Amino acid sequence: MKQTGKLDYLEMSATGGSLDSVKAFYAAAFGWAFTDYGATYSAFDEGLEGGFQADSAEAAGRPLPVLYSNDLEETLAAVEAAGGRIAKPIFSFPGGRRFHFTDPAGNELAVWGD
Repeated sequence: MKQTGKLDYLEMSATGGSLDSVKAFYAAAFGWAFTDYGATYSAFDEGLEGGFQADSAEAAGRPLPVLYSNDLEETLAAVEAAGGRIAKPIFSFPGGRRFHFTDPAGNELAVWGD
């Protein structure tokens, strides 16, 4: 069973070039393999799972650490109680649901659950 708060995924932008060029770079430089989810998203599993978002409307400006939660609503309440600011309320995506928040230093993170 996954633990709430565990760094589980890293999402990075691919808007500065084509998704194909980003995938080609990581495949050539590090031997990474990818699974495509539509035309603008490609995931990797290279020790830490993650993916590249090529849709500029969806991509975060910086890498987006994604934490896991066994109870998304409970974790959202805990983030708010601790002083975090909810940047995107809970929404569905292929694979589950998640929300985004910023910490007191302004870092954006996401939390996802099944």
